Amino acid sequence: MSKLSKLYELRRLSQEFGMEWTEKQERQLEAEEEHLIKNEVLPVVTKSIEPALSQVERELVLVVDYVPGVPLKVSLSRKRNLFDALEGVVEIKPDPEVEHTEKKKGGKKVVTNPRTRLKITMPDGSIIEEHTAWESLQKFILRVGVEKVRAVGLIANKIPLVSNTVDKKYKTAQKPLGNGWLLMTCSDTATKRKQILTIASHMGIKIKVDVI
Repeated sequence: MSKLSKLYELRRLSQEFGMEWTEKQERQLEAEEEHLIKNEVLPVVTKSIEPALSQVERELVLVVDYVPGVPLKVSLSRKRNLFDALEGVVEIKPDPEVEHTEKKKGGKKVVTNPRTRLKITMPDGSIIEEHTAWESLQKFILRVGVEKVRAVGLIANKIPLVSNTVDKKYKTAQKPLGNGWLLMTCSDTATKRKQILTIASHMGIKIKVDVI
């Protein structure tokens, strides 16, 4: 059973037995729905509908009205500001896929430096010090807020440091942050330290980051 299915079941049971359905649970449910649409629905829409729409030379807005158990309804509008008058509209837009150039094999042998870690001292004195540098970066981002870090706009290996798209080349280096967000971890410890300090600077947070 997927996380989305479990949340639906929990919501149903809460309604059935008169239990409280919290605002936090509702946000989790909405995030999982948006994650499903972004990762499973949008790719299908892009591949099947976009080629046909390319024949249309004027701008338009398509609105998909989905009600469970009712045939899908698609409406068309030529007003680009249609959603300005609507409340609660969420734009679900995946980051674009990036083309990476492959380096030729051979050449000089790369010398691997000893693995280092990060020790982050937060403003309240608490310490973030995980087994690996990327885990410390991950925990720091979760602590200060994933979407706030996303808004900083850092780029790593041509893609957003915090992305909502799985990269073909670096997918194994993208670590989960929850709600469909992924953290690019393919970098050395010194780079991760700079990323943390940049994030802290943008947020006005005074921290200390040591390489250990």
